[in-house]
Amino acid sequence: MEIRKATALDLDEVWEIFSKVIKTGDTYVFHPNTPKEDLKKHWFAEYMETYVIEDNGSILGTYIIKPNQIDLGNHIANCSYMVKPDAQGRGIGKKLCEHSLETARKNGFEGIQFNIVVSTNKGAIALWKKYGFKIIGTMPKGFRHSQLGLVDTYIMYKDLKETD
Repeated sequence: MEIRKATALDLDEVWEIFSKVIKTGDTYVFHPNTPKEDLKKHWFAEYMETYVIEDNGSILGTYIIKPNQIDLGNHIANCSYMVKPDAQGRGIGKKLCEHSLETARKNGFEGIQFNIVVSTNKGAIALWKKYGFKIIGTMPKGFRHSQLGLVDTYIMYKDLKETD
């Protein structure tokens, strides 16, 4: 498996992953019926870097990294990750997380903040904790889960200056 920067040629395969992940309405804030033309602003905007993980010519996952805020808050990164549903359980999320930590450090970020991690997304929370992310805040009923209704969300943070 190889992780590389995404190009415009990857848009269709990334859309396939993005659309399947958001369709369930259980982990991302994007509306399940988000149109394909919105992918550019959500996953390929100028102010972010987009990466893909590829195996045998097929894209199995993707992530973005960007400043969490503008100007005086731009020293903290924000990342989002998606794995193709039929490729889950193969360590792809782990590889993307490791790569994003390296990328954030190379880009001079001092930390990474996840602004909204759905509390019911136990797999992601366990993975982020394994890599040193901590829950630093809870938003009660911050997400409209497609099956469970209103559920809490977490803000998670990792200080990149701390040694792992």
